[in-house]
Amino acid sequence: MIRLASWIIGSLIIAGIAAWVIALPGTLTLELAGYRLQPRLGTAVVILLVAAALVIAIWAVTRRIIGAPRAMAKRRAARRREQGVDALSDAVIALQAGDPARARLLAREAQARLPDNGAAKLLEARADLALGDMPAAREHYRALIASENTAVAALTGLYDQARAQDRPDAALTFARKTLTLAPETDWASQAVFDDLARRGQWAEAVGMVNAEPAATREEKARKRRRQAVIETARARESELSEPNSALEHALTALKLVPDFVPAALIAARIYSNRNEARRAQSLLRRIWRATGHPDVAALYAHSQPGASAVDRLKRLGEIIEMPPPHRAAGMAMARAAIDAYDWARAREALAPFADAEATQGVASLMAEIEEGQNGDQGKAREWLARAVRAPRDPAWTADGIVSDEWEPVSPVTGRLDAFEWKVPVASNARPQVTSSSPAAAAPTLLPADQSLPLARTENAQ
Repeated sequence: MIRLASWIIGSLIIAGIAAWVIALPGTLTLELAGYRLQPRLGTAVVILLVAAALVIAIWAVTRRIIGAPRAMAKRRAARRREQGVDALSDAVIALQAGDPARARLLAREAQARLPDNGAAKLLEARADLALGDMPAAREHYRALIASENTAVAALTGLYDQARAQDRPDAALTFARKTLTLAPETDWASQAVFDDLARRGQWAEAVGMVNAEPAATREEKARKRRRQAVIETARARESELSEPNSALEHALTALKLVPDFVPAALIAARIYSNRNEARRAQSLLRRIWRATGHPDVAALYAHSQPGASAVDRLKRLGEIIEMPPPHRAAGMAMARAAIDAYDWARAREALAPFADAEATQGVASLMAEIEEGQNGDQGKAREWLARAVRAPRDPAWTADGIVSDEWEPVSPVTGRLDAFEWKVPVASNARPQVTSSSPAAAAPTLLPADQSLPLARTENAQ
């Protein structure tokens, strides 16, 4: 209603203006080719306006006729582009739906309609890769490397192809090239970092971690953890050859992660070998209170070189109260008591845990107690039989591998910080530490009968 009223009012105003112009007094004299015209002034204005409109209309029609071929070409190009985009979209859907053959056909159709579109070429390369046509995929990817816009995407595809073909060296080469072009690329950084960790090139690895941005609290915690693991790996590597440097790395790791058991064990071993038993014991007491890790208790008992088994038992009583607060404490106390032939104390330490849910470690220790205290072979065999069926004790576990000691990377995947202290789910525990481990030779620094325990776990294999 308002719109209709506005249109009527506007029409009346325009009509009034036109009538006023036509009614203007005066005449206009025009002489053209011997003819003289003297229309009224208003009529002349109207004629001029009509003439201008006619000229404009003629020019518009003429321009439309002249530009018709170009306009038709633009419409064809737009339609061709629209068809190319549709084909590209359908190709993405087909590839995601698990139909790489159709995706490749649609990608080629998209390329025919969009010859300069890098996404169509990249999609065809992805389809080739999904179909297992490695030579074609490689050619497409190599062609895409020449463009700055598609170089990183192409290198990503080549990296995936190299991994699919089990060519780790080639994959690493593509990751390094990607990192050169785009240092912020996560997968390339992770690939290069994993290779450094797998090769034990810790100085370069820690440099990469130090350069990582960390904005959130979780990212900062993750960064500190990775730094601590690398520093511990460096300490572990140089524990025998350069103990002072190893101690520095271990203490750096403990500053980053204050309760990191592997770093604490290395630092305590070095302190003990330097006859700095008080420092070692102070550090181990703090770590024991934070973690309750059995390796810490075992090393605390052996922290004073030359101590007898009785002395070790007394020293362990400084950090473990009776009855023991948890299974790890009970097993550590029982182990020290068995070594000191204090059978009553050993039995007392295990009493809260020697029930129907006794673990393999508890059952094995109880078998030692029965045989050592009473010479009861029957009960000892009964406990050993229970140990076979009993739940396992926590151990250093990574990717289905159970290790006698902590290692910085998984021997299966090469992943950093893969080992966790937990109950293993597999039965393929390694019977001994690797020969390359510095801790494996640590006892040579002490008398043969007083060597430090290296990685005595709860797990009785």
